[in-house]
Amino acid sequence: MVPILLVLLLAIILFGVGFAVKALWWIALAVLVVWLLGFLFRGAAAGGGRARWYRW
Repeated sequence: MVPILLVLLLAIILFGVGFAVKALWWIALAVLVVWLLGFLFRGAAAGGGRARWYRW
């Protein structure tokens, strides 16, 4: 977590606050998408396992 904050601080110093906020927004969006995909795949895998168990 600390390296991300250091990179963000460096981005603010080099490119300004607007760029850092935009970068932070895209990082947050990417993390949310990855979390949702992981949640969906885990749910689908668990559901498939339950269906297989019921089939037997």
